Amino acid sequence: MSQTETYTEDHMILVSFKNERTREIAFTQLVTKYQERLYWHIRRMVAEHEDTNDILQNVFIKVWKSLHNFREEANLYTWLYKIATNEAITWMEQQKKRTFISLNDEENSVTNKLEAQKGFDANKLEWRLQLAIQSLPEKQRAVFNLRYYEEMPYEEMSKVFDTSVGALKASYHHAVKKIETFLIND
Repeated sequence: MSQTETYTEDHMILVSFKNERTREIAFTQLVTKYQERLYWHIRRMVAEHEDTNDILQNVFIKVWKSLHNFREEANLYTWLYKIATNEAITWMEQQKKRTFISLNDEENSVTNKLEAQKGFDANKLEWRLQLAIQSLPEKQRAVFNLRYYEEMPYEEMSKVFDTSVGALKASYHHAVKKIETFLIND
């Protein structure tokens, strides 16, 4: 689907959402269109399926409550990723506060969850890559995931993170270097 088609489809969803009679249908269309992409974006950040589902549910609750105020100054998917990213980062920060452990211990905790996944094999490249990604700080992990997996342009990412394109390029570059170092030294 082209960017123009996506924008047109999203615009129609927004128009339908503003109409009281078609609001629920429009929201269902939005969820159907973006649920899987947002799920995997969040999952790559928090690693565990149950946590991902909880965060995704919170994302869609926020979207439901706020969609009528969306002004279309950014693409709908950018706005959704911003909400999902913020919810995932907030959740990770709350986990650290709840358990009173240091950042390194929290990273080990996420790593432990990843290693407990069914089919985990530390010798397989895809699992080693996931371990490397989990070792990144939360925001750097989010930047890496959006750029690498979602192929989101830096200009769109700057709207998600409210930061400059240059800062995002630097963050992505540092993330890639850390992942390379992890994979080489592992």
